[in-house]
Amino acid sequence: MTQHKTTIVLIEDDPQITRFLRTSLGAQGFQLFTAETGERGLVEIGLRKPDLLILDLGLPQMDGIAVIKQLREWSALPVIVLSARSQENDKVLALDSGADDYLTKPFSIGELLARIRVSLRHAAQVQGEDGAGSVFSVGDLRVDLARRRVHLNAEEVHLTPIEYRLLATLIHHAGKVVTHRQLLLQVWGPAYVEHAHYVRIYMGQLRQKLEHDAAHPRYLLTEAGIGYRLADC
Repeated sequence: MTQHKTTIVLIEDDPQITRFLRTSLGAQGFQLFTAETGERGLVEIGLRKPDLLILDLGLPQMDGIAVIKQLREWSALPVIVLSARSQENDKVLALDSGADDYLTKPFSIGELLARIRVSLRHAAQVQGEDGAGSVFSVGDLRVDLARRRVHLNAEEVHLTPIEYRLLATLIHHAGKVVTHRQLLLQVWGPAYVEHAHYVRIYMGQLRQKLEHDAAHPRYLLTEAGIGYRLADC
């Protein structure tokens, strides 16, 4: 079985630092994707679904604080700020905005790697707490969120990664209406908020796999003009 390779997105406009981190983190087995602007970085996060974000604050156009605030509207991704700004108020602002850690430039790669390990370990603990014993069931549908396994009538149903993320998002909001925009943000990322047809297409595929009669769904319910709701009873 192929071991999962930890993926990091770096948003940094200094090409020297980008080259240094690409080499250093690559040598440690990390997969690194980079962006020079906040806007492009948010797109990369939506596309790559990384395990961690390393972020500079002094970015052109959209600064790092704005990136953190926008990211926190739809993701709990661990964020390490890597910035030349060393004033206490800069650190407080970044952390209050949703950053998980703050490291000032110049920095040692050893310290950065230690901060990365801590952030990843904390994220894994949170996910473990959320997923431990977390089984959703309604009618004949049963979803083991810890093991990412879906069963209908006691038979396992194989979902694509996007189908599973869509179902898991609805499960986390079971019984409540989730708007098209919320689903697009959480499943596909901010670059896709205008592509409502993606939700319709994948919802249709989910219904074909999980509903006894896709034309008259029992579990995956449409809220006309708003979004979808997963029945919880």
